Amino acid sequence: MSVSSQVGVEHPAAPRQRVGLSSGIHWNFIRRQLTTARQQSLIFVLCVALALVTLVGLNSFGDSVNKALLTDARELQAADVIIDTVLAPTDELLSEIDTLVQGGGVEATQVVELFTVSRSGDDERSLLTQLKIIEPAYPFYGVVELASQQPLNDILGPGVVVAEQQVLDRLGLAVGDSIQIGEADLTVGDVLIKDPVQPVNFFAFGPKVLVSVADKDSLDLIKPGSRIDYDTLLKVDNESRLESVAEQLSAVVDPELDRVRTYRTAQSGLQGFFDNLLFFLSLVAIFILILAGIGIQSALTAFLQERDNTVAIVKTVGGTNRFVLIHFLWVIVILGAIGTGLGLLGGVLLQRIFPVLLADFLPDDVTLQLSPRILIESLILSAVVVGIFTVLPLDRLKELRPSFILRKEAIPTPKDWGFYGILLLLILFFAGMVLWQLNDLWRSLYFVGGTLLLVVVTAGITEAVLFFLRRQDAKQLDVRQALRGLFRPRNATRAVIITLAAALAVIFTIYLLEENLDGAFVSAYPEDAPNAFFIDIQPDQRDGFVQTVGTTLNEQVADEVLFYPVVRGSIVAINGETVDRDSERERDSDNLSRLFNLTYRDFLLEDERLMTGRSLFGDSAENSANADLPEGAVPVSVLDEVFDVREFKIGDQISFRIQGLPVEAVVTSVRTRINESISPFFYFTFQPEVLEAAPQSIFTALRLPKESIAPLQNEVVARYPNISVIDVTEAISSFAETARKLSQVIRFLTFFSIAAGLLIIVSSVYATRFARIQEAVYFKVLGAKSRFVLRVFAMENLFLGLLSAVIALLMAQISSWAICYWVFDIQYLPQIGASFLMIVVTVLLVMGVGLAASLSILRERPIVFLREQGGE
Repeated sequence: MSVSSQVGVEHPAAPRQRVGLSSGIHWNFIRRQLTTARQQSLIFVLCVALALVTLVGLNSFGDSVNKALLTDARELQAADVIIDTVLAPTDELLSEIDTLVQGGGVEATQVVELFTVSRSGDDERSLLTQLKIIEPAYPFYGVVELASQQPLNDILGPGVVVAEQQVLDRLGLAVGDSIQIGEADLTVGDVLIKDPVQPVNFFAFGPKVLVSVADKDSLDLIKPGSRIDYDTLLKVDNESRLESVAEQLSAVVDPELDRVRTYRTAQSGLQGFFDNLLFFLSLVAIFILILAGIGIQSALTAFLQERDNTVAIVKTVGGTNRFVLIHFLWVIVILGAIGTGLGLLGGVLLQRIFPVLLADFLPDDVTLQLSPRILIESLILSAVVVGIFTVLPLDRLKELRPSFILRKEAIPTPKDWGFYGILLLLILFFAGMVLWQLNDLWRSLYFVGGTLLLVVVTAGITEAVLFFLRRQDAKQLDVRQALRGLFRPRNATRAVIITLAAALAVIFTIYLLEENLDGAFVSAYPEDAPNAFFIDIQPDQRDGFVQTVGTTLNEQVADEVLFYPVVRGSIVAINGETVDRDSERERDSDNLSRLFNLTYRDFLLEDERLMTGRSLFGDSAENSANADLPEGAVPVSVLDEVFDVREFKIGDQISFRIQGLPVEAVVTSVRTRINESISPFFYFTFQPEVLEAAPQSIFTALRLPKESIAPLQNEVVARYPNISVIDVTEAISSFAETARKLSQVIRFLTFFSIAAGLLIIVSSVYATRFARIQEAVYFKVLGAKSRFVLRVFAMENLFLGLLSAVIALLMAQISSWAICYWVFDIQYLPQIGASFLMIVVTVLLVMGVGLAASLSILRERPIVFLREQGGE
């Protein structure tokens, strides 16, 4: 069979008018291009599908979640207007609320939340719980679900509580049993299944207990300085009054401490969690899209390179560049449409998998659906992705001349202005995609820059390694041939290594970070770090607390008790410049608009030293040097860790508002921590006489044997019910489990990027099929066994996998170390064993895929191949 008949055109000697290449679309030609390269067509289709599947699945899932949260916005807040106050509502605020209620159309109720230790009726067991004191009107929207399915107000009342099942399990209780909370002896009336406000509490320190406001006083838990959250909820009958009611209430609250929000502007804990999660997953999905785009370009390049003979023949018989371009555009459109369909189908399937992966976090009422908007956006995205990533391979066709039939010269990609323009278009498309997904300019620029840096560094390292390997002359024949195979014409070695290494670097980094965090905070919790925190100790309970510790444990532990008083306050101005609270709240990290925990003492802690200043609060010489300071200013020492928010120096004036009172302070020293540990620290420390009379709470942190925490907790809480105990190791274990579940979702998505690299490997094998068959035939003709050929191909794939894995691991180790050092500030361990295992798994995976794609080549019989070449 002649070559010309294989490609579906007439013999080169035929007159041009018989061929008819310049008129219409030759569908027979298009069909032949699709059917004579089924493998490459399939790879191209899969790359297009891969480019869409994660974005479609993620966007569909996110859209469904956001719709559910938007629909239930009132239920998630349980009200139309929410007033958050740090302290108990002032008389002025209560009067304003009462005026609104008396005017009609407005209802109000108050919710008080705090952490406290609940005990079994016999005082043998105790548990830190999240206490929620509510009035009968709660909630205005949504339903509190109980195990008995009865209305909340039919169960909850004076002397009766409802608690989550975990409370009963940990305290050994059942419905109807007695439970001790504070000074009150209450009865468990039912099991709490769901509270509409904060329906997921996987980051809470303890399970939830609902208590009636009628028992508020008998609990005797609200003390001066106690950490308590006050929420006043309002229901407004007329939707149009929401903003005016919110503005009216905003005028009577302290804007520095309190907030008034409507259900439209308030963000629930669940909404915030999913916003952050979907934001991060969007970054991963965009990264996968770019790698899949590289796969599209690589697959199409290999596909078109297999058509080089066809294109040369077409041009020989009179076909123009326009004819070639139009017909191969149709090929791409058809394959792209098939890939788009598969991508949409895969996206819908992926959308169904997310609820399984996020089962512990997802709201119950999420209805998964593919909205028309998502469908249209996906179709447009598909066209843009396929269009942009196919420009360069198509542009190469214009350089192919009819003489290729005889000379078989390599056709390089033209490096003209058009080439660089296309590269710029790719970068702009990438940046636009990121901005579209994240809807945040600066975050988008950071992500684009980081991703481009990752690709550039990967490409640079790859180029350097290949440059070195090209110049190696191995003594063993099979090794030498495998190395040469990496540089076989049409081999996508660079694309394979860059794609796989970039994808693997992300996965390796996530794994290394997870292992280091687990090692630093969970598996190897520092031996000298506190593991039990006792909070809300009142000033007159210090001596009794120390006595209880000595009696329950021993005097040595009692002697180590160090109390940390906490007074809450905010910063109003610095050096006379008022703090812009709105702009500060827009920061992604810590900011000056929040409440700070202030403390007082006249000594440095063991892990502190002075950076500047001769003493903690200066001396008379230093103070006299500040004669221009406002009269009555007090000294304050600043910890250098606050410099991440704002850098302070000696002499800076800070205006605080503490418990509603103004306090002018002057920085007299800057402290630093000698070693980073899990121990209490405070940004601002005052002299005792400045704050010791203010309402405050006191806590202490102890390092105790695990088995001693529960007995001491029981004894302390039995004597002082207002004191709460936090078992840090238990809390960290809970956080670690949550982190592991979330990292599973991230790893699941990131494996799609590895799929892009594996598709490029298969594409590379098919693109070099003829050269590989030729090599195998020549080896066999010269007497080599099939095992030798198999060994050469296996070593070639071994080099690909090994190079990709080593480059990825190198970048992952560097990035993981940087994150641990600069972000988490923990010791970094390279995880040698796990790193070696990741390299082995990667090599085996690449070898398996590469050899599987080469099986048909290995089976090729020399006589058949030589006869076919001679026949043509």
